[in-house]
Amino acid sequence: MEAFLVATGIVALAEMGDKTQLLSLVLAARFRKPWPIVLGIFAATVVNHALAGAVGAWVTSFLGPTVLRWILGLSFIAMAVWMLIPDKLDEDEAPRSVSKFGVFGTTLVAFFLAEMGDKTQIATVMLAARFTHDYLWVVIGTTLGMMLAIAPVVWLGERIVRKVPIKLVHSISAVIFLVLGVAALIGWGA
Repeated sequence: MEAFLVATGIVALAEMGDKTQLLSLVLAARFRKPWPIVLGIFAATVVNHALAGAVGAWVTSFLGPTVLRWILGLSFIAMAVWMLIPDKLDEDEAPRSVSKFGVFGTTLVAFFLAEMGDKTQIATVMLAARFTHDYLWVVIGTTLGMMLAIAPVVWLGERIVRKVPIKLVHSISAVIFLVLGVAALIGWGA
């Protein structure tokens, strides 16, 4: 249960103000069809996070516990720093029109590609490596965290984004990642 709760909380916070959250806002404004957008985001997230979680679990199979602890600790600290760097959505990442696959397909492809190498995907890899035996709970938690941060934006749009102090959310996320990194380095919870 710890893996699920940590994964959900970290990703929900990390996703606030992230480029994929901005992409969901663009998709919602452009297509004005929230259900296919949310379903496309959900499908892309499940596949993306399942793959990221598998990579994290796989990494633990050939790294020793000491090396893994150092890699995880330093990675979590690096994520803390990365959380303090604001994201922006590049024009070439936003879909210009609906593909032949409709709003769902356009969202699925755009969101899957935007999530590649994103903070939440990297966090999923690290969390799956940290909670190796709870890989499924990590994927479920990171997916839920993503949907908690994204779905309201699709339905409520800019009203939510304007009211949430993104800088504060990023700072809280950075502190959580820093604590996880230090805890990993000194061996807490090992």
